[in-house]
Amino acid sequence: MATPPGTEALPPALPYGTPDAPRIAVRGEAHLEVDPEIGRIGITVASRGKDRRSALEDLTRRNTTALDLVKSYGDAVERLETGAFSVRPELTKHGRGERIRTYHGTVHLTAELTDFTALGELTTRLADLDLTRVDGPWWDLRPDSPAHRRAREQAVREAVQRAREYAAALGTSLAALVELADIGTEDGGPHPMQAASRMRTMAFAESAESAEDTATALDLEPERQHIYAQVNARFTMRPPQL
Repeated sequence: MATPPGTEALPPALPYGTPDAPRIAVRGEAHLEVDPEIGRIGITVASRGKDRRSALEDLTRRNTTALDLVKSYGDAVERLETGAFSVRPELTKHGRGERIRTYHGTVHLTAELTDFTALGELTTRLADLDLTRVDGPWWDLRPDSPAHRRAREQAVREAVQRAREYAAALGTSLAALVELADIGTEDGGPHPMQAASRMRTMAFAESAESAEDTATALDLEPERQHIYAQVNARFTMRPPQL
């Protein structure tokens, strides 16, 4: 069939692999186990009051106390964030009509620390505050951690090595890289706010019996983090003599 005037004929589509350029498709994988870089705790400060204003004022005071305590650890604190806040009434369970029995207030904080010794001490001191709950710690790596890069590089090296071994088994060698696809690099450890690690504290502390009493700092065992990386790689190789 003649090509219409003013148009160019497209070259015929070639198969991905040919007898003159056979294709090898492999997957490279890597699994690293590394120490965590940050420890994260969740802090819930609560209050109770006979009226809304007293509950709110008490919550504000306790929230300020918790924030000041966390901030006192300086550079050891990498991030401090305030999450959900609420003040809600509690109705009486008996009697006619809706009558408010008391008010409850809560505010949620999240703190990330890089010094795990300071984290153990801070966790204990927070749990020793009135009506304060501490959850965690959850261990994690920074998103830009060098461990992720090392895992990706190791996965690529494994893919190249595996392809070379296949080519060598056929008595030939690799010719060119055709495609390299990153099919995902993710932290295989528990998600910071979904699963607890080896140690988890949950406490609503009451007033200390004595102002001189101080709780012993918690001894933490950071959980090792598992990093996985996978790549798909496609190469061409020189035609083997079969």
